[in-house]
Amino acid sequence: MFARQLIRIHQLSRGLATHANPGFATPATLHLKSGQSFKGTSFGAPKSIYGETVFSTSITSYTESMTDPSYRGQILVFTTPMIGNYGVPANTAPFDSKDVGVILESQGVQCAAVIVGDVAEKFSHYTAVQSLASWCKNHNVPGITGVDTRAITRLLRDQGTTLGRVAIGTDTLLPAPQDHEYWDPSLENLVDQISTKAPYQLNPTGSIKIAVLDFGAKANILRSLVRRDAAVTVLPWNYDFNSIRDQFDGLFLTNGPGDPGHCMEAALKLRQTLEEWDKPIFGICMGHQIIGMAAGLDAYRMTFGNRGHNQPVLALASAGSIKAGRVYVTSQNHQYALKLHDPFPQGWEPFFINCNDSSVEGIKSTVDSGKKVWGVQFHPESAGGPLDTIEVSLISLD
Repeated sequence: MFARQLIRIHQLSRGLATHANPGFATPATLHLKSGQSFKGTSFGAPKSIYGETVFSTSITSYTESMTDPSYRGQILVFTTPMIGNYGVPANTAPFDSKDVGVILESQGVQCAAVIVGDVAEKFSHYTAVQSLASWCKNHNVPGITGVDTRAITRLLRDQGTTLGRVAIGTDTLLPAPQDHEYWDPSLENLVDQISTKAPYQLNPTGSIKIAVLDFGAKANILRSLVRRDAAVTVLPWNYDFNSIRDQFDGLFLTNGPGDPGHCMEAALKLRQTLEEWDKPIFGICMGHQIIGMAAGLDAYRMTFGNRGHNQPVLALASAGSIKAGRVYVTSQNHQYALKLHDPFPQGWEPFFINCNDSSVEGIKSTVDSGKKVWGVQFHPESAGGPLDTIEVSLISLD
């Protein structure tokens, strides 16, 4: 009897969940440039698009992933079977010492499209204001559900990140695109598209002044700084920081989308900074790659990149609370990485290495160099993801 009552309560609670009502009747197809096609049904915006097909192993925080500017131009395949069950929150916050104007990682959805095995028809969460389907529609982003995401993921894992086409509605009746028709976002300077066009300030009365080069910053990077009482000045990615560097106590280089090779201008300017400036410098993801390129390292395109909140990295050196020899679980989203040179450039040493593929996950200046520079490929400030390495982002503020 008690068990029946529990079942009824559970069924009632699901019945009270808000209907997403995405309208699943419209056909949709994902075409890959490598020749495979996957048929499903459409949700979100009823439009067809091209993009770069990638997969993420994240099991939660789909809203943070989709608003991360590093996913710009990408067709994002979620390996988790069901996506959308807790809906989407209102994405507004104050501009103060605790927040930076948004709850998520940017104002809008950044990925080109989303592919899921099963999009939730209902959502239930106390902060949710709309479904994943309606959110995608509002931001003009198409989605496909009802496809075998495991098969897609295995293809991408084996053959690498692949250009794709999301065809919606009557476009599904057309033949798959020819090779020359696929759009490759890596050929464009996506950083220039997404970076701020003019400097702006956050928490101007903060006790420490930090300049941020914006390559496509997640909001949580800026949020983490202002919550620690930093006065933050956000600059365009190619801004001449050297002309104003004496005004600041440190420099932060953010994450961003695409090929770091398009940002050589920033790397060359940073090289001058590294040679002439002795204050702390920290970089995350794209920022880490720019630091590496400025130091003389090369960046390369990985087969399928690392995307997810479960990437293990091994610390090769100690800094702050990070201890050499320990493995940390991290949140990542990148297609490019720094090459592990032997020997490493003078004055530099590897900081972290990926336990799965041995790619470079961090570099740092040596103690003998007299510099205070760190870069990590992963996101120590999470959102979403684990907090194992949260202290890394505080090293430069110590």
